[in-house]
Amino acid sequence: MSSHDEPTDVPPLTEEMAPGTATDPPVGGEAATVTVDGERVQVPAGSTLLDALEATGADEEVPALCHYGREGIGPRSECRTCMVETDAHGVVPSCSFPAEDGMTVNTAADAAETARSVNLDLVLSDHNLRCTTCGKNGRCELQDAAIDERVEEPRYGVLDDRDAYEPLDNTSEFIQIDRNKCILCNRCVEACNDVQVEGVLRVEGHGADTRIGFQSDAETMEDSTCVSCGHCATVCPTGSLIEKGIEDATTLPMPGFTHKNSVGTSVESSGEQENPMTQMKRREDGDTATDGGTDGSTDGSPFDDEETWPPDDRTDDTGGERP
Repeated sequence: MSSHDEPTDVPPLTEEMAPGTATDPPVGGEAATVTVDGERVQVPAGSTLLDALEATGADEEVPALCHYGREGIGPRSECRTCMVETDAHGVVPSCSFPAEDGMTVNTAADAAETARSVNLDLVLSDHNLRCTTCGKNGRCELQDAAIDERVEEPRYGVLDDRDAYEPLDNTSEFIQIDRNKCILCNRCVEACNDVQVEGVLRVEGHGADTRIGFQSDAETMEDSTCVSCGHCATVCPTGSLIEKGIEDATTLPMPGFTHKNSVGTSVESSGEQENPMTQMKRREDGDTATDGGTDGSTDGSPFDDEETWPPDDRTDDTGGERP
């Protein structure tokens, strides 16, 4: 294709784009009246089309797998399973597209349904679908979406090559990580960084190697700076992050077949005593409680005085022994 034949509505590669939202317009503006599948609804300023769908109940037909909608998480527009057709802009992701006054939305349009179906199958193609041995069986948003969309066999296959499986990270005492079930919705990263403000998780790699990793460059959850608050597992839509103790709660008993051996490899905890794991509290082996090293030097804190701290409260103001 010559340079003269290139489409003119494609942004240049150097244009700055917010991760996850691509070229979607910024959400904001004023209150809007939107017609969703023939029903008019008014939504407040700052609403998205998904907000309008939720107001009419039409969101039941739209998966929106990467959308969480609470605690300032999202919109992400990562999975594009929430596509709807609009009269003015064609097919758009409802979770991140702003609601405009007078806009008409059709969730049942052929183009929208096809887009949702294709994108859902793309998400499923990067998932191992070991539902019967998954701790989220019966309470998984991806499973619910596949059932609602009547998916019997994803058109692009599934991740079922054992050589391509990532090991199960079973090193944490509180959270189990199975990246083979991760759909890269980014919910956990935002929950960790923007809500809990712990700065433990990140998205790393690119292309087929994109994965959720740790900002400390740790290889396992045990070696990371995780404080085990569990918020990442709370917002995860699949069985990729699950609380220990219930990882097998909803699995179907199958002799000789478990979640661990269906993955192939499991990285277990070292069993070593762990230090406090926050970045501010962590100390390298050999350091003292102060920043003065092991030579007894101090950093000027009130705890470094030679006298007892806090002061001994067994004497009164006159120096006499308290009863």
